[in-house]
Amino acid sequence: MFSGVAKKREEMVAALEAGIHCFNVESVAELELLAEVAQELGKEAPVSLRVNPDVDAKTHPYISTGLAENKFGISMEHAYQAYAFVHATEGLRVIGIDCHIGSQLTELAPFKDALDRVLDLVDRLREAGIVLEHVDAGGGLGVRYKDETPPDITDYVRALKGPLAARGLGLMLEPGRSIVANAGTLITQVDFLKTTEKHNFALVDAAMNDLLRPALYQAWMDIKPLEVNSDVTEKAWNIVGPVCETGDFLGKDRRLALSAGDRLAVLGAGAYGFVMASNYNTRPRAAEIMIDGDQMHLVRERETVADLFKHEHLL
Repeated sequence: MFSGVAKKREEMVAALEAGIHCFNVESVAELELLAEVAQELGKEAPVSLRVNPDVDAKTHPYISTGLAENKFGISMEHAYQAYAFVHATEGLRVIGIDCHIGSQLTELAPFKDALDRVLDLVDRLREAGIVLEHVDAGGGLGVRYKDETPPDITDYVRALKGPLAARGLGLMLEPGRSIVANAGTLITQVDFLKTTEKHNFALVDAAMNDLLRPALYQAWMDIKPLEVNSDVTEKAWNIVGPVCETGDFLGKDRRLALSAGDRLAVLGAGAYGFVMASNYNTRPRAAEIMIDGDQMHLVRERETVADLFKHEHLL
């Protein structure tokens, strides 16, 4: 599947030549360009429209994607006409419908609400002779970072599968976070301890450029010491990095017994962790190590300062 709100012509060409299973199209303007590209190549583009059901996912506003105010998808009011356009246009072939309402959802109700609205449209389209093959229910199933109680994956699939099976529709899911979030850990070292009139700060060598979620979403990430430090008293610490932003923190008000040199594990870093990392403040990105049983494999080398400048050319 090829998703995204702003696909470029050259990307459409590459996808068609690769035999992409489906384009998840997000606007009529995109449909018009895709039809033009497909006709030029003498190919047929399989299309699924991403619809915006205007459902409140009850999650952080930055990762809510299914409300009318969001940039994603085609509104339910205009989706029927968009499908009619696809059905009547050379170079396009209708195969599905796509809906993604947000990320880190911890209740089934928004999923069910969105599916009901999508299926109402599917039934209307079938009455008009436009028959779909699948529903892409997107992703968004939450995980436990602190005390969340997300639905069990079995209950989630069961809630979606029944209504689709009754209509002979296939089901596609994008369950990324629920698979990888708690499979990843960021390891950092305490470089200095600093106490002020207001806070105790543990200055660590990881920063918002390594793990952006706390700074961007105010996300709570569990932080645990790799070894128990029995020589010092437990205190409330703000775990902060060396980047020149007050928002550069990994955790606040954490009860920990810390000394300089201690190593900490920031848990739940497998989703929206490394992929959102940057070189902000001229900071090389960390190495990635995969652990398989008692074996460790270096899967991404640590960047160096030389790596950061190798693509720059002095005039």
